[in-house]
Amino acid sequence: MDAFIRFENISKAFGAQTVVDNLDLTIRRGEFLSLLGPSGSGKTTILMMLAGFVAPTQGRIRLDGREIQGVPAHKRDLGVVFQSYALFPHMTVSENVAFPLRMRGVRKAEISERVTRSLDMVQLGKLGARRPAQLSGGQQQRVALARAMVYEPKVVLMDEPLGALDKQLREQMQLELRDLHRSLGLTIVFVTHDQSEALTMSDRIAVFESGRIEQIGPPEEIYDRPQTRFVAEFIGETNVLEGTVVSLEKGVARLSAGDGRTLLARTDRDLAAGQRLLVCVRPERIAVSDDPGAANAIPVEVADSVYQGDHIRLRLEGDGVSLVGRRDRSRADVPTGTRGYASFAPDDCALVDA
Repeated sequence: MDAFIRFENISKAFGAQTVVDNLDLTIRRGEFLSLLGPSGSGKTTILMMLAGFVAPTQGRIRLDGREIQGVPAHKRDLGVVFQSYALFPHMTVSENVAFPLRMRGVRKAEISERVTRSLDMVQLGKLGARRPAQLSGGQQQRVALARAMVYEPKVVLMDEPLGALDKQLREQMQLELRDLHRSLGLTIVFVTHDQSEALTMSDRIAVFESGRIEQIGPPEEIYDRPQTRFVAEFIGETNVLEGTVVSLEKGVARLSAGDGRTLLARTDRDLAAGQRLLVCVRPERIAVSDDPGAANAIPVEVADSVYQGDHIRLRLEGDGVSLVGRRDRSRADVPTGTRGYASFAPDDCALVDA
């Protein structure tokens, strides 16, 4: 792995509270890495330590092979975009973008050229004379991004930059940021608590809880193959069933789920008979039919059916089990009160430790 950014044994404590606990993390050159987790999980503190605004309690941070502890924030060659945008209201758009260059003593002619290039990059080339108050939230976000990139930093750091936008604009900006990252080859470290945001934009996602990485990997792996119950339940919605391993044959585990029910789950783990595990299944992987012979068939009744636009959310109740299903609107209706079997394929679930 090209270790462009490297956190080595990094911890950070504020008084008696440890917010980042013995972090080892490598970020590749040109990668879009999202730090995802609930409030208080340490992700923003990690970003601030990389930016130079917070000093680690222990450990080392390397950027492009160079240790950067003790290097002032303005000398780390990093662009930072905050949720608040932090634009100067008394300055024009062009003056806001030019500010970091003026602070670095760049020549006036070069400043003008770089500001024009940066504003064109975010499609705001014609709005340079306006002030921030005359712009929409999405346009202000682009100005903040242009300012972060105007001095061509090695890395762009983003702390919840889309959090203040409405849903439609936020989704539009997610795609624009992803396209900008791909076209420029930027290295981006992005902090968010929004799961869909991380899934949409990232090359990899690091899921944090209590200052530690629970799992790191590509979005598809994080969503389809969670390694812990926390990841399974934090990333989207999931169903969790308990079982005890009976056998493992050709990569398929057979688990006893009680009441005579057996669950089958494909896995690449080495398992031992008697081991307690959780079977995690996404709602869209659950089918409802009248086939008792389907894989992992569980007798249920449709207790509730909720229209949610592009899909119908089903609440399924059985003997000692409650499940959530998701039915695409193009499929046959499953009305409330329907009795049948909820089922899922062995390939469509993940096993995690109980």
